[in-house]
Amino acid sequence: MTFDFDIVDPHHHLARLELGYPWLGPDAPTDRYHGDDRALRRDYTLADYRADIADLPIAASVHIENGAGDPRVEARWIDEVIREHSPLPAAQVAKADLSNVDAIELLEDLAAIPSVRGIRHILNWHPDPRFTHTDRPGIMREPAWREAFARLEPLGLSFDLQVFGSQLPEAATLARDFSDTRIVLDHLGMPAGRDDETLAEWRRGLDDIASCPNVVVKVSAIGTTDQKWTIESLRKVVAPTIDAFGSDRVMFASNFPVDGLYSTMTALYQAFDELTAGFTRPEREQMFAGTARSFYRI
Repeated sequence: MTFDFDIVDPHHHLARLELGYPWLGPDAPTDRYHGDDRALRRDYTLADYRADIADLPIAASVHIENGAGDPRVEARWIDEVIREHSPLPAAQVAKADLSNVDAIELLEDLAAIPSVRGIRHILNWHPDPRFTHTDRPGIMREPAWREAFARLEPLGLSFDLQVFGSQLPEAATLARDFSDTRIVLDHLGMPAGRDDETLAEWRRGLDDIASCPNVVVKVSAIGTTDQKWTIESLRKVVAPTIDAFGSDRVMFASNFPVDGLYSTMTALYQAFDELTAGFTRPEREQMFAGTARSFYRI
């Protein structure tokens, strides 16, 4: 690898199973779109993460909520980890279901935690139950959800937006309606397949949301919908993403330990390195650290 500069990893998770994670429970299904995840149903500590990144010059990271049952408990735990071990991680994105009746109260509580920079509410909708994360489509259009979303910017919170490619036009409308809210599109907008039709739909939606200046993008979770990825299969989605957003609005991220189901951290960043070999050093520094530092205020 040719990394002669520091990397910021803006998307990884930690887990303490005693906190309760429904998706990691013993009765959770094992036939989800991201594959058999039973290997993840264990504690994943900061020591585990440090072992995974041992070969890489990762100087700082951002913890993204991992689906614990109680968002306040998870956020307070991660805040303790950050106070003791920053800059690995240096900041966090907390979980909040903006559909809940107490969503605004929750947002206010989370915003008061010093290390919280933003919120994630996973919105992936798909008619196939193996894919969907929500019980209905169109959540971004619901008045109560949008009322809670409107509180993010006044509270100084960004939004991690996780949707499938088919939802990107709706997401672009959201970004335009709330143009002062800083949004990061997680996981390149998650094309749910690699066939030509799915990729064409994804690319149209990607170009649409990339036209919103308040949106940046993470190149991450590449294995969840491409479990046997190769450099060339990644190029089909990474190159259009950088083309759409420009190198100044892209951040590369690990999504570990989830993407550890498909490769080592070293192999993943070797792929990212190869895919960006044609860019200048300042462009690479921006994509591997600068965008994340700026967006998450590290």
